[in-house]
Amino acid sequence: MILPTPPSPGAGAAPDDVVAWVAEHLGDLALEGPGGIRPGAIRGGQVAADAALAGLDVTGYARDRSIVLPVERRGATRLSPYIRHGLLSLREVWDAVADAPGRDRDKYRYELLWQEYARHLYARVGPALGEPLRHAQPTPTRPWDDRWPAQMACVGAAMEELRGDGWMVNQVRMWMASQWAVRAGAPWRAGEDAMFVHLLDGSRAANRLGWQWTVGTGSGKPYGFSRWQVEKRSPQLCVSCELRDACPIPQWPDTEPGGSIDGPHLGVGDIPGGPETVEGAGGDVVWLTAESLGITDPALAADDERPAVFVFDEPLLQRLRLSGKRLVFLAETLGDLAATRPVEVRRGRVDVELADLAVATTYAPVPGWARLAARLEPVEVHPWPWLVRPRRAPVRSYTAWSKGVGDPA
Repeated sequence: MILPTPPSPGAGAAPDDVVAWVAEHLGDLALEGPGGIRPGAIRGGQVAADAALAGLDVTGYARDRSIVLPVERRGATRLSPYIRHGLLSLREVWDAVADAPGRDRDKYRYELLWQEYARHLYARVGPALGEPLRHAQPTPTRPWDDRWPAQMACVGAAMEELRGDGWMVNQVRMWMASQWAVRAGAPWRAGEDAMFVHLLDGSRAANRLGWQWTVGTGSGKPYGFSRWQVEKRSPQLCVSCELRDACPIPQWPDTEPGGSIDGPHLGVGDIPGGPETVEGAGGDVVWLTAESLGITDPALAADDERPAVFVFDEPLLQRLRLSGKRLVFLAETLGDLAATRPVEVRRGRVDVELADLAVATTYAPVPGWARLAARLEPVEVHPWPWLVRPRRAPVRSYTAWSKGVGDPA
């Protein structure tokens, strides 16, 4: 099904214009339904991404990146939604901080490499990233029935920001993952899903890796969330909390560690990376994926006049039930792109919608791309813009991986 072109924020469309478009054409697929669609706190589109990159200043990042409140003191850059959807590449952002103060530059680049590690890990293990990698989930001594109790000011504020803005600083993501799985004892995959549907930067690679690291299933060392972190990173939450004199998280959670398991092979092995050079030629249209929607997408950049097509994957969205703010972000991005070149937006099954087209596309390091590409048989495949080209390396930990793949500079 061919849809009308979404409004372009870069051409002056207001958020309400895009919300109306999503409500009309995709509202039945959204978590909130057509009447509950709202934009998140970060606008989609190449114009917004480029402006965010131009204003990037990581001075003080090493000191302030984990600050939660007050908001004006946060050091987090909020570029992650643009990186997740390929509006900004990790290489672009890496290079943009070259002249930053050394300590801040190095810490920020360390975090960018974590994003790359997540992609390499996901490329290696695929859907197995949704299962414990090395250890079973720890078991709390006293599990909680209420996993994210709103009367706790720290939890209530975090959930309000997640559901309203679609974004949280990484410190808070760790708090919530630890609260859900380590202290309350709920299955970590359910919590990861609950967070994923709202996050504008939600990716299975980064989100699942973050949960596995926090819960301890990836390392055997769970992260414990307690009042100490809240008082250090956002002390006003404890002052205003109705439970400040009876805090239910005064200490780290008391848990029984999860035992080692036989997960996927994480030692030295090949990491799928896609082609190193363009394979094939002659695509009539560019098949765009949610992994790569920027104007620098390699398949797009190869021919400025070649039309592109993006399909809102109806069966997938019916299953995921993403928050409408995630769909708004995608619609804003497609509207911006359509203002610069021919873009056709469709809704349906991707393999059906594109079945009769000779497509060019950019490789994406996710299992969904591989499944669809096997059905579509693209006639032209472009390399993924890796920050560090995959090679034979271990992925059991960030440290082992970084030693195996080398310096991205």
